[in-house]
Amino acid sequence: MKTKIRSIITMFVVVLGIAKSSYASTSNSAVVTTLTGISAINKIEVHGNVELFISDGPADQVKVYNKYYSESALIQSSNGVLRITSYTAEKLVVWVTANELSSIAAYDNAEVRTFGDISKIEFDVDLHNNASAKLNFDAVSANVTVNDHAKADLSGSANEFNLNHNYASSVNNSNFSAARFTEKKVNFPLAGKEDEMTGI
Repeated sequence: MKTKIRSIITMFVVVLGIAKSSYASTSNSAVVTTLTGISAINKIEVHGNVELFISDGPADQVKVYNKYYSESALIQSSNGVLRITSYTAEKLVVWVTANELSSIAAYDNAEVRTFGDISKIEFDVDLHNNASAKLNFDAVSANVTVNDHAKADLSGSANEFNLNHNYASSVNNSNFSAARFTEKKVNFPLAGKEDEMTGI
């Protein structure tokens, strides 16, 4: 009986120690840096190993969820263009809230996701290399271009929706509706010509 009680106490102490160490590591790694002096963002360019979350808001704000200043990451803003670059092994996680964002371009292994409801008059998305985007938005006019081996998962709606992609890319727009839809597929292996499909 005493052995059983000792085993239970030992197990309890071990579990409590693991829980404490997990909590401590979570607390220490949850570093958030809010970058100041960035405003009037209308375009975002993302390069490298970056996970970007975008949301609408009354004021522009950029938050970085890593030890930004101790990593080889670069975030610059010039003439309305916000450039985010990181080539570290661990993804640089960034959350951008913007009032007038109208364009996103992602390269390399970057990931772009919407957070909350996104509503735009004009919205352009341009994906390259192995970049991916999971976007839920409503727009008057939307242009989405998916190149190379990039992936796009789209939901929401647009009055006018233009989709350009090649056959090596991946596009899921089954949850996206448009009053006017134009799709262009390029690099067809047999014909070598554009295959254009228009639907209303």
